[in-house]
Amino acid sequence: MKSLIPKPLGKKRMAMAICSAILVSAALGLLIHQGTKHTVTIMLDGKKEVVRTHAATVNDMLKDLEITVQAADYVHPSGESKVGDNLEVVYKPAQKIVMNEDGKTEEVWSTADTVNEFLQEQDLNLKEQDKITPSKDTKLKENMEVAIDKAFSLKLVVGGNEKQVWSTSTTVADFLKQQGVKLNDLDRVEPELAKKVEAKNTVNVIRIEKVTDVVEEPVDFAVITKKDDSLSKGKEKIVKEGKDGLISRKFEVVKEDGKEVKRELLSEKVVNEKQDKVVTVGTKTTVAQASRGVTNVSSPNGKEIYVSSTAYTASCKGCSGVTSTGVNLKSNPGAKIIAVDPSVIPLGSKVYVEGYGYAVAADKGGAIKGNKIDVFFSSKNDAYRWGVKQVKIRVLD
Repeated sequence: MKSLIPKPLGKKRMAMAICSAILVSAALGLLIHQGTKHTVTIMLDGKKEVVRTHAATVNDMLKDLEITVQAADYVHPSGESKVGDNLEVVYKPAQKIVMNEDGKTEEVWSTADTVNEFLQEQDLNLKEQDKITPSKDTKLKENMEVAIDKAFSLKLVVGGNEKQVWSTSTTVADFLKQQGVKLNDLDRVEPELAKKVEAKNTVNVIRIEKVTDVVEEPVDFAVITKKDDSLSKGKEKIVKEGKDGLISRKFEVVKEDGKEVKRELLSEKVVNEKQDKVVTVGTKTTVAQASRGVTNVSSPNGKEIYVSSTAYTASCKGCSGVTSTGVNLKSNPGAKIIAVDPSVIPLGSKVYVEGYGYAVAADKGGAIKGNKIDVFFSSKNDAYRWGVKQVKIRVLD
């Protein structure tokens, strides 16, 4: 019996059957291939991704993902680790950071997230006082510069108060600002504000102030002598008593760290006028008649002469404080000394001076010539009060 199916139709069905078989085999193979892949979680740039892979190791998996791992990159677990289901892989690429330490720069690769983590990663020996720029909590970025200024110890003196402090290399002005030191208008700073602070420096802030000081000072009265030919020679008469005056002086005082360094007179005002003492000195001479017509000019107790007298002190202008015979008047303020003309009264002579007392002729002076003496007082007031007067002296030896 002849086949009811035409021959061309039989060949067509066979071809279709073969294609179907191939497709089924391919699909089955694909299912089998996919079914044998491992499921892996990978952290990339802080984001989680789930991938399926046939890779045998972590390195192979990263290559499949077209990730080129550099030596400084962070991979966990390590690249040689076997890949299995539910494996978690963390990959963090390193960034180039420019580290500037006290002006010396270096390129460093790091996987740290923040400046603080970067510093810890570099294992630097940092102090609390070191200056870090940018701040430690700043997030790292590619090519970021991290500057480290190492702190050093130095001395800070403010108004005379001294302490040891820490600083980084900066200007004196910025250093004082960091230390919370506020400058007043007159203050002086050493070194100058624009100078650089360096290790072992001393930064000195001198507190300067100007104050007004009012001082009342006494004004010594002078002794004015007048000749009186109605009085016997050597006699004195007080015509008017002296009285000290009072003057008020206003000063501008400059102080540095509380100590006065300058005083300038601004004004002065007389509170009480001084009243000079007026004394008359007798010039009237009496001629005494001696037996046999001789004038008696001596005394049983020594030679007596009338002299013009002035007074001086150990600190007067041009005075050394030491007499010509070596007596130190500053060390012996109570000494009774007169300056004489040695041709009239020999040096070393003991004398009695009217109104002054017993004394020693232990000094001489360029202005002391002839019948003239200069009596010593330790006080300027006493010397002023003595004034200029005629006195009688007796040379005892």
